[in-house]
Amino acid sequence: MRVLVTGGAGFIGSHLVEKLLASGHEVVILDDFNDFYDPQTKHANIAGLARDVTIYHVDLRDSELVRNLFHREKVDAIAHLAARAGVRPSIQQPRLYYDTNVTGTLHLLEAARVTGVERFVFASSSSVYGASKRIPFSEDEHLKQTLSPYAATKIAGEFLCSTYSHLYNLRVVALRYFTVYGPRQRPDLAIHQFTRRIYAGQPIDQFGDGSTRRDYTYIDDVIQGTMAALQYEGSLFDIFNLGENDTIQLKDLIAAIEKALGKKAKINQLPEQPGDMPLTCADISKARKLLCYKPTTRLSDGLPRFIEWFLRSAK
Repeated sequence: MRVLVTGGAGFIGSHLVEKLLASGHEVVILDDFNDFYDPQTKHANIAGLARDVTIYHVDLRDSELVRNLFHREKVDAIAHLAARAGVRPSIQQPRLYYDTNVTGTLHLLEAARVTGVERFVFASSSSVYGASKRIPFSEDEHLKQTLSPYAATKIAGEFLCSTYSHLYNLRVVALRYFTVYGPRQRPDLAIHQFTRRIYAGQPIDQFGDGSTRRDYTYIDDVIQGTMAALQYEGSLFDIFNLGENDTIQLKDLIAAIEKALGKKAKINQLPEQPGDMPLTCADISKARKLLCYKPTTRLSDGLPRFIEWFLRSAK
């Protein structure tokens, strides 16, 4: 299978590209290498893959560039991981998030329709559940309110995917990722940011009293679920949670990082932030049943692996 991976130079995308290549597939990478974080980090993520993939520096907001790519490259499937990420920045730049995450997804779906792409996997997010009181979060929940523009763009992307699947018989799977971590994690995300700053003796910002809880999902587990989604033969359009079905409080996560590093955190406690979710927890029974999704790495095992990678890369 020949697969286009958008955001293929990013954290999750680069791991997916590695797995696809190891499984014998051909890969085309689309990434805009934007400055949300240091573009050199993305280049480093795929430095060892450059001879095995075709790489396009394309902004999904530019429909002409997207069309031109599809005229040059015939692909069987798309793993659409590219997006403007982050809840808090989306509150400051809602138009940028809409243009990239919604309009960009539409451009990609339209190109898929025109060129006869058979499969489309859309990277959604646990943020679509907002402040849901139904725990754990289930895919069949009626979503009433999101808490950030980022979350709203992800729901919009899901609906666009559903519409194109219905109208054009495009096989689509939307995956709601739950706080993915592991080697090469984005530097702005909590585990990476806390580790870097505690290691350097710098203070960390803790929003709220530390009681918020997250369902952290190790990168290898997410990749296993994403690979299964690319092969899915069930409903023409479907949605799955990819999480661990386990949570940890923020203050306990910080304590675990302190223990792994052997250093005490300097905590700058700040008010809770608008847009932040108090809790995420995935019901993964559907993914277990239909995708044979089998997360195997608990945070107690995955966090030391991340710390080990961080310490190697910090040298």
